[in-house]
Amino acid sequence: MTPAIPRPDASEYAPHYETYVTKVPDGDLLEILEGQRQETQELLAGIPEGRALHRYAPGKWSIKEVVGHVTDAERVFCYRALRFARGDQTPLSGFDEKAYAPAGKFDTRPLPDLAAELDAVRHATIALFSGLDSEALARRGPANNKEISVRALAYVIAGHERHHLGILRERYLK
Repeated sequence: MTPAIPRPDASEYAPHYETYVTKVPDGDLLEILEGQRQETQELLAGIPEGRALHRYAPGKWSIKEVVGHVTDAERVFCYRALRFARGDQTPLSGFDEKAYAPAGKFDTRPLPDLAAELDAVRHATIALFSGLDSEALARRGPANNKEISVRALAYVIAGHERHHLGILRERYLK
């Protein structure tokens, strides 16, 4: 049986991740990740393609770019979690989301395709974390010049998506 993923202590991640970790409600994190997956897919399914290029202000990402960013970030965080869970201590670099978004050319893709890709990534995320025991979840490694635990990465993933869904609802879909 997969152990519960305990909430990380603040010493397990860099201070800038606090915003994301605190957005995750109490409960079984794997169930929260699955619930988010469903919630996000329902939200994205309700956005007409013509609205998906909307930007709430000049210089801000489109809805499609937000979805692409959430997908990219989840992949990066999962890769870090995999490496550290397996005991790899190789320092991993950060990633520049401001460079990734335009390079992803998300605005050229249909929103349903981006939603399906995000859904596939979330399924893979849940599968990865479901297969980790408490020892692997507690392991830490260096990413972006800061140490982070595997379980903290799981919470960052959930909180990061919650953060961006909030922005979509508040600033894009009003």
